[in-house]
Amino acid sequence: MNTHDLDAFIAVVETGSIVAASVRLNLTQPGVTRRVQNLEDTLGVPLLDRKAKPLRPTAAGREAYEQGRRVLGALADLAASVAPAGTETAGEFRVGVMAHLSEAALSAPLDALREAYPRLLLRVGSGWSPQLVEQLQRNALDAAAVCLPEGLAPPDGLAADDLGPQRVLLVAAPRLGVPSPARLNDLAGFPWVMSESGCGFRQVIRRSFEAERLPFTVAIEASNNDLRLSLIARGLGIGVVAPDALVRSRWRDEVAIIDTVDFRPQVRAWMLHRLPASRLMQPIALFRDTLRDTLAEDPAASTNPAEAVPAMPPSV
Repeated sequence: MNTHDLDAFIAVVETGSIVAASVRLNLTQPGVTRRVQNLEDTLGVPLLDRKAKPLRPTAAGREAYEQGRRVLGALADLAASVAPAGTETAGEFRVGVMAHLSEAALSAPLDALREAYPRLLLRVGSGWSPQLVEQLQRNALDAAAVCLPEGLAPPDGLAADDLGPQRVLLVAAPRLGVPSPARLNDLAGFPWVMSESGCGFRQVIRRSFEAERLPFTVAIEASNNDLRLSLIARGLGIGVVAPDALVRSRWRDEVAIIDTVDFRPQVRAWMLHRLPASRLMQPIALFRDTLRDTLAEDPAASTNPAEAVPAMPPSV
């Protein structure tokens, strides 16, 4: 089996097209097609559903993709293990990050990786924690930063480093009329603007309402943070936002922070990776440590969200 053929097939699966794969690999489109066909001839089965747009792997193709990633990873680890001392770490580093992380939180970890490992190709993806864990378990990612509800342990079989608790602010447009201070019972009377159901914070909030036998009504789902804040600013519901994201949002003057009495939504962040990490152990550690430091920084060090954004006016 030619590893170049395997590499081409994996590129097609990950990009969804021959055209995109040819750009990634710096090959002609016929060259990529020929390599994929060579692999199919070697294995004796079709690996791509060529009627699908974008291209999708067949059942055999999905298995070939998973096993192929492991093969290429093992070869990269072999090359790194016998490389002369001082050889720079190269290859791919596929890392997934939880969707609520702002660009500001990721800039320092990514800058640190680029400076320390200039030959390492970073592939950064975003998603909700359950999706990232699933991708990590099937070897589609090398590492992932996820958020899990307090008390929920990371899955077995993965290395897990605690990055600490992560809080969010509850915000709403003043005209929505949310009481201040508010109790959980008060919040149950209002609609919510939330991320998809895979969001860790949404799970925490929903469980808190269910524990008190209170209704939790999601009126609007939106994956984009800026879109959610714009909807909240229009008075369409209560929402959650990370403190640093609120400080940097163009909607911060249109919403107010809700002061709560008996409710503090919080999750715990984790850095997860498969074992053994081999050649990626040090890059994973650098990303983890820099991200932990960034998440631990108090957003109030530069701008206090409570001062930058007004609190919900007291109910009369």
